[in-house]
Amino acid sequence: MRRTIAAPATVRGIGLHLGVECALEFRPGPSGSGIMFQRRDLDGAPAIPALAERAVLTERRTQLGEEPNAVHTVEHVLAAIQALEIDDIVVSLDGPEPPIMDGSAGPFFHALRSAGLRDHPGCIRTGRLAAPVRVVDGESVYEAFPADALELEVSIDFAHRLIGAQRYALRVTQQSFESELAWARTFGFVREVEPLRARGLIKGASTQNAVVLDDTGVLENALRSPDEFVRHKMMDCVGDLALAGMRLRARIVAHKPSHRGTVLFVRALQASLQQESQVLGIEEIMQVLPHRYPFLLVDRVLEIDPGKRIVGIKNVTINEPFFQGHFPGHPIMPGVLIVEAMAQVGGMLLMGTVPEPSTKVVYFTSLNNVKWRRPVKPGDQLRFELDLVQVRGMMCKMSGVAKVDGEVVCEAEMGAMVRDK
Repeated sequence: MRRTIAAPATVRGIGLHLGVECALEFRPGPSGSGIMFQRRDLDGAPAIPALAERAVLTERRTQLGEEPNAVHTVEHVLAAIQALEIDDIVVSLDGPEPPIMDGSAGPFFHALRSAGLRDHPGCIRTGRLAAPVRVVDGESVYEAFPADALELEVSIDFAHRLIGAQRYALRVTQQSFESELAWARTFGFVREVEPLRARGLIKGASTQNAVVLDDTGVLENALRSPDEFVRHKMMDCVGDLALAGMRLRARIVAHKPSHRGTVLFVRALQASLQQESQVLGIEEIMQVLPHRYPFLLVDRVLEIDPGKRIVGIKNVTINEPFFQGHFPGHPIMPGVLIVEAMAQVGGMLLMGTVPEPSTKVVYFTSLNNVKWRRPVKPGDQLRFELDLVQVRGMMCKMSGVAKVDGEVVCEAEMGAMVRDK
């Protein structure tokens, strides 16, 4: 099952670089929609997916989209979303940049967790490395190796007596992120303030939302940990890695990471990732479909591309109740039940596209061009492949086939509607 939030949550404050006040609202996202940023202050409320291909290589921050439909400095928000393994969410802003808060990901992490996490139908996308990957961008060096979880090792080196060479390694989980990374704040140097502001950056920065260093120490604040600097860099990496658009399973070693470098690294990773979709078993199917024995005719869902395509399985056994009265002594699965099973798989696809699917039901309104090609017998495994071909409001059309051992046994075109129960 995929994950979203159970209720909206809002944080407010000033943006770090552009210095604009912003109210950011986290909203539950439809299954399969991924992480979406929305500029509700602009005409049409344009939405920008949090994907590496939409990232712009900018200075000192991660930017999604081109001006005027751009969102700046999204890394702390993304880090909190990634740590909680939220797959689908809308991040709605009334300005161009999330609030910086205290300079860490902590306020976003706690707002999301307070909103509650909720599972909903859909296959989780997981990315595993097939082979090591290495990327060099200036002083930033990245290496990635196959692993069963997201493991990070980050090192930095700054010519300042409070920083110097620092290294930190962590297996990233919700618990480890909260205790080890979420509170680590962004940092900078007094000598950089005027040059950066001359380039239109850090307009909203202060000693209350960043660790500011002069030649001797920290100004008007105190470190939360001597290695807060490298922990913050790792937290930034967690956020930028979310731009892969899936749950990563890799061991990543980053030396002197930057936002630009991590975006380039994610793009290189995507070419080497083996994408996997988590199978939906009968427990997850029963959370979506209202049918029960003897009329639940879907055993597994193998693939879901929300709003586009679904693949499901029905195992046909001699114990099916319909074999008792349908051609006794010559067991053949009724053709109408093959179509019904296909429709139930299609219902899984439709229910994954609507909010609060537990309150909805799918009614099929039409069948066209139905053809049966060969009998289905006990021991066969039916594989249903359905594509969504048209959507108009709550009405839709699907095209599907049923196969046994790769051979088409049935095909049909279906019309359906989604309605409240």
